Amino acid sequence: MSAPTPVPVTSAPASGTSAQRVRGRLAARTLQRQGTAVVFVLVMIVAWIAFPNFGTTGNLGNLALDGSFLAVIALGMTFVIITGGIDLSVGSVYALGGVLAAYGSQWGFFGALLLPLAVCGLIGLLNGFLVARTGMPAFIVTLATLLFARGLLLAITDEGATTYRITESDAFLEIGRGELFGIGYPVYIALLLFAAGGVLLRRTGFGQTLFATGGAEQSALLMGLPVARTKMIVYTLSGLLAGLAGAMTAAYLESGVTVIGVGLELDAIAVVVIGGTLLTGGAGTVTGTLFGVLLLRVIQNVINQIGTLDSNYQSVVSGAFLLVVVVVQRYLSRART
Repeated sequence: MSAPTPVPVTSAPASGTSAQRVRGRLAARTLQRQGTAVVFVLVMIVAWIAFPNFGTTGNLGNLALDGSFLAVIALGMTFVIITGGIDLSVGSVYALGGVLAAYGSQWGFFGALLLPLAVCGLIGLLNGFLVARTGMPAFIVTLATLLFARGLLLAITDEGATTYRITESDAFLEIGRGELFGIGYPVYIALLLFAAGGVLLRRTGFGQTLFATGGAEQSALLMGLPVARTKMIVYTLSGLLAGLAGAMTAAYLESGVTVIGVGLELDAIAVVVIGGTLLTGGAGTVTGTLFGVLLLRVIQNVINQIGTLDSNYQSVVSGAFLLVVVVVQRYLSRART
């Protein structure tokens, strides 16, 4: 009696399907990280061709300068969102930093710079402590400090009636008004901070702890990672950077303006999300945030170039664009998993 002939088993379809899934995940990951840069380049090309004044040196310089203040705030927000948190206080802390810089300028350069950093850093530390050590929701904590920072600002300025001017520190004014090769110092400061932030995020153990905290906090705790300390650090950094942006703005305007920063926290969150950082945490890049800032400012500048649209359309377009990005991110996250 002869043995039965074995039936060959073909594994090619399964292997092909697995390879397709891997390619799909890689494509989704690349699109999530680099999509903002691609869209930014396309919008720049269209705007350059459609509007003659868009590509002028003065317009591009103003666009970069205007975006630099938001970029510094958004850098801190990137770290916070990667951990799965949120910081709604940055707009008020930014305005407070400007007022404190102008107030502290009576003691010279260091007074104008260190006073806003110290106070705004302490507000960020308070946020981090309450979120990390008490388990309170970041939304509630930072909403409370938003009101606290705005109230402190009004108390210092007699409910906005007093405007402090920077007259005693010419060196401090250079931070906001100085130029190198026709580009304002705030642009260089923002780029240096982003370069340092990129190294911190991708080349250090602290950066990997950020991703682990945002991606799976319970797993990070079981691995023995310092989750609470990490959260305190990122909220403190967010406060420091918001205060620094406020000080830079005060140096540029030569005074502490009390009405700035209203709603700026929403712009900061928007550019971080547009740049590919997930609101759920665990994924994001500082490069994406930088392109998110540039893209948002270019879109707003294009609306101004049209001429027939008022500034209210900037918020409409920004909100619609953010909604599209969030929906796309949702599908990309599913594709990755």
